[in-house]
Amino acid sequence: MTWTLPAPMLTTPTPRPDLPPGYAAEPKWDGYRAQLAVYAGGRVLLRSRQGTDMTGSFPEIRTAAFAQLPPDTGLDGELVVWESGRLAFERLQQRLARRGAGAAEAAGQWPAHYVAFDLVHADADLTGRPYARRRTALEALFADRGVMAPLTLCPSTTDPAVAREWLAWTAAGLEGLCFKRLNEPYRPARSWLKYKVRVTTEAVVGAVTGPPAAPRTLVLGRYDAAGRLQYAGRSTTLSQSAGRALAGRLTPPEGAHPWEGWTFSAGWGTQRTLDVHLVQPDVVVEVAVDVARDAAGRWRHPARPHRVRTDVDVTQVPLFGEESTPS
Repeated sequence: MTWTLPAPMLTTPTPRPDLPPGYAAEPKWDGYRAQLAVYAGGRVLLRSRQGTDMTGSFPEIRTAAFAQLPPDTGLDGELVVWESGRLAFERLQQRLARRGAGAAEAAGQWPAHYVAFDLVHADADLTGRPYARRRTALEALFADRGVMAPLTLCPSTTDPAVAREWLAWTAAGLEGLCFKRLNEPYRPARSWLKYKVRVTTEAVVGAVTGPPAAPRTLVLGRYDAAGRLQYAGRSTTLSQSAGRALAGRLTPPEGAHPWEGWTFSAGWGTQRTLDVHLVQPDVVVEVAVDVARDAAGRWRHPARPHRVRTDVDVTQVPLFGEESTPS
């Protein structure tokens, strides 16, 4: 009998890291959401949340799934790559574009792991069963089959203290926690809760999008140990009041700007560039950022501006690449 993977169950943000009663907690990984299916006859499918077939880009996952999982198995989980002791999201992006010999070479250079957190099919459709029963079946599958790397079982707990301890893994690239109701079936809804660790820190405004008199977003920088202003990330869209408050403090560059001739991407993984106006890098802003970084230490997701820090000099801003303490 032919079966297909279900539409993925999604998350909705929650502002608190506390494990709600009646829920289980899981670590939230900085990777690619992916569903994995092994069909009768040996066909393996690894697909993204949007339905993109990624099987050919990750041959080590396909080989491991075929060798270790029984036919008619469907998993939900996260693709991750470790590099230098932390999760490296950009390596996943680089691997996604490769096929054939290129994919095999990349698998040796940046091997991926598949972190399974749900079992949606095991000879029969399990999506109607509550999370607690699916989780028990997933643990039994890994134990009974002796499943091993690069397939990995995602931790799960109903102990609030254990969930809090996982938040200490942010230095390795853990983004936060997911909370899943124990009695809920698997369904295509934004019903799981997602808490993302954020830190409050400072950055230097090096450029803006939109006119400096009415800035739309901020292009943020930090100085490195050699005194060079490095691009650190981009802000979310400013409110009109925040833009007006900041506009009066922005001035044209005095002499050569350290970013003269630079281009900035309009988004992570896109080729489109931003149209920016360089400004004198002497304004410090306080921002909230999550813990996702690229290999160079830049913020991968937009920072949320809080306020201008007139009491902080640019020399007091943390150096480029320095970790901040989670709030």
